[in-house]
Amino acid sequence: MSNNSSDTIFTISELKNLESNLDQFFLVICGIFILFMQTGFAFLEAGSVRSKNTTNIIMKNVLDLFIGAIMYFAVGYSFAYGQPGNRFIGHNYFFATNKDEVMKTKILTLNPQIFSFLLTNKINTQNFTYASWFFQYVFAATASTIVSGAMAERTEFTTYMVYCTFLTGFVYPVIVHWCWTDVGWLQYGTGTGLKYIDYAGSGVVHLTGGTAAFVGAIILGPRIGRFNNDGTVNDLPGHTVTVAALGGFILFVGFMAFNGGSQLTISNPGDGAIVALSIMNTVLGGASGAIVAMLVYKTTDAIRGEDHYWSLLITINGGLTGMVSMCAGCNDMLPWAAVVIGTVAGLAFMTWHHIMLKLRIDDPLDAVAVHLGGGLTGVLLAPIFVVKGLQLAETKEYVGGIIYGKHWLAFQGFGWNLLGAVAIIIWTGVISILLFGSMSLLGVLRVSEEVELKGLDKLKHGEPAYPIESYCDGVPPWSKGKVKQCNIKV
Repeated sequence: MSNNSSDTIFTISELKNLESNLDQFFLVICGIFILFMQTGFAFLEAGSVRSKNTTNIIMKNVLDLFIGAIMYFAVGYSFAYGQPGNRFIGHNYFFATNKDEVMKTKILTLNPQIFSFLLTNKINTQNFTYASWFFQYVFAATASTIVSGAMAERTEFTTYMVYCTFLTGFVYPVIVHWCWTDVGWLQYGTGTGLKYIDYAGSGVVHLTGGTAAFVGAIILGPRIGRFNNDGTVNDLPGHTVTVAALGGFILFVGFMAFNGGSQLTISNPGDGAIVALSIMNTVLGGASGAIVAMLVYKTTDAIRGEDHYWSLLITINGGLTGMVSMCAGCNDMLPWAAVVIGTVAGLAFMTWHHIMLKLRIDDPLDAVAVHLGGGLTGVLLAPIFVVKGLQLAETKEYVGGIIYGKHWLAFQGFGWNLLGAVAIIIWTGVISILLFGSMSLLGVLRVSEEVELKGLDKLKHGEPAYPIESYCDGVPPWSKGKVKQCNIKV
């Protein structure tokens, strides 16, 4: 062993660099898992729609990533986290550039310093890191993809691209600024320690996406044949439960990174324990939500004297709803509370499921029930069950939640979260009404009856997911599409 202390002791600067690298690596790895949730959404949605619309729904999930990336790079991250910012919106880091650093180095003038400036990476200041952009971007993509399920099988493709652009570039980032930045009005509160509690986005991500999905499904109208004139419901089943279930499993795994990664750092004392607690609570919330939804679906149909089954899709969606409800407070509650909240989320999912059918609002994926129902449950119950809760502004003392602390600030916290939920619903709802309503008036929101009946894959994309020719033996090129000439071997 060397006696030279310099061989065994890191300098403060080296330790800081190591911590920074660990934190950024943590965000990137978690972000990759969250990005992979798009695969889960794609499979879940593809399996839940009819085969003639499979390519269309997968294409929308692909564009959630790509349109979302460009918009979040250009303006989305800036509106969300740009510093300086006001109570409503941020305004810096447009196109991943810190305007303050740009002005300091006079990069706007064409001179040889431009190249060296870029190489020294001065735009990557302590207020803007590429890891942070990536992690927050995949959250924005998640919020956008929620809407595709509720509006599946009858929406014009160009309409979806316009919607995705607005949501990832403006609607969602503004809500992020309100809730997740120190200067945002919901996070700043009244200056007494009152803050909006939403650790991983029950409200910010899921309530936003669920509200937009709700408005979109209403304005768009139901699929042809979904409801009868007397209000009864016709089943329009998806074409493969197997693929839908695979998507559900991928989403279950992705939620571990979605909630666990929301700690944002892994180098500080206690970070690992909080990440582990968040993941454990997410699992328990999902488990209780799935079991409750499964049992409620079975027993309610039995009580009504109808055919009653153990539904796989209802169970999967119940589990997703439970995990959505965990996003708000999974980092600051005991595991038994996760089971309670997950149970309530399962009941909320079934309630929204039946409300949507009763109101004759067609949602092929139950996206509204999962994300709006689960998100609202999480936002409202987190202030009740959190252990540490809010901090007093003067003493920085934690007051606990309503159950554990019984402090007046905890009760105010519940009201503040309720106000936050209402603000998110109004903001997202009004913009969605203007956006989808204007498109409906212009006649570009919904496909024609012919396209809807024949399927969007062939007529809109020219790429049916299951072309009959691929199942045929010896079909000549000039007979393409003529099923009667296919010699399908069984």
